[in-house]
Amino acid sequence: MLTRARIEFQEELGIQPQGDWISLRSIKQKGGKTVHAWAFEGDLPPSFELKCNSFEIEWPPRSGKMREFPEVDRAEFFPEEIARCKMNSAQIAFLDRLRDKLRYEDVS
Repeated sequence: MLTRARIEFQEELGIQPQGDWISLRSIKQKGGKTVHAWAFEGDLPPSFELKCNSFEIEWPPRSGKMREFPEVDRAEFFPEEIARCKMNSAQIAFLDRLRDKLRYEDVS
């Protein structure tokens, strides 16, 4: 799964992820979807420009017309407090797990 996460990161943001990956395990969202997550420390390159894959879908629905859309329309970083307000509520557990792991490493 980590290999797939690395591939998805690169496809969706257009940069090769580097660093020590921290497993944040998985959560199950209300709709039943299981999401796996990892974290790593890093900075976006100064020249970062979002580049991602696209997907095709019938749009408007039932129109018979196919349109292409980007998988990601923007990338932003937020302080933890703001991220908690913007995230899917089930995924907030990932922030808690990361904070706990980083706190444990600081003590060790």
